[in-house]
Amino acid sequence: MSEPVELPLARCADGCCPAPAPSASPERRAALARRVRLFVAATITYNIIEAIVALSAGTIASSPALIGFGLDSVIEVASATAVAWQFSGKDLEARERTALKVIALSFFALAAYVTVESARTLFGADPAEHSTVGIALAAVSLVVMPFLSYAQRRAGRELGSASAVADSKQTLLCTYLSGVLLVGLLLNSLFGWYWADPLVALVIAAVAVKEGREAWRGDHCC
Repeated sequence: MSEPVELPLARCADGCCPAPAPSASPERRAALARRVRLFVAATITYNIIEAIVALSAGTIASSPALIGFGLDSVIEVASATAVAWQFSGKDLEARERTALKVIALSFFALAAYVTVESARTLFGADPAEHSTVGIALAAVSLVVMPFLSYAQRRAGRELGSASAVADSKQTLLCTYLSGVLLVGLLLNSLFGWYWADPLVALVIAAVAVKEGREAWRGDHCC
């Protein structure tokens, strides 16, 4: 018989974390934990592929929005790796603070890079070109990410795991960014509105700043 699986719950002093799951059998909790790990692994795998495609297509098309989207995917993978590192040690709270600082600085670096590249595009650099690959990637992500987010959030809530639910909301954020990216790329491709691409990139930069501030403060409300 499998051993009970205990997942760490985030501190709920602000009352924003999910309520503990109703008493479930050890077998059920073990099955839910395996399901969450499966969805996390699938999300990381997809984000790696997404990052490679977005960065490559963004470089070819000189698209700050695509490059920013790809870098955001890299940070999502790095964040998951930092959390995994955190829970591999004994002093979880000490490692949590370090992991959150690393994640926050990564978001700030992303925002700075994307802002500079967007300004260059808006004020004189070569405008972004049409990217069929980028449009296809954004469309696929718009379909895949909501499914992964919903499935992981549902399992996490049944487990009463705040960390699993929070991670699922990071995946949902990628869905919103995919939609914004798709609109910007289509406006550029269909109407020649090259300025839509760097404006979308600035939206991604703003989101990155918000996420970075929350990580720096240790806000991981789910």
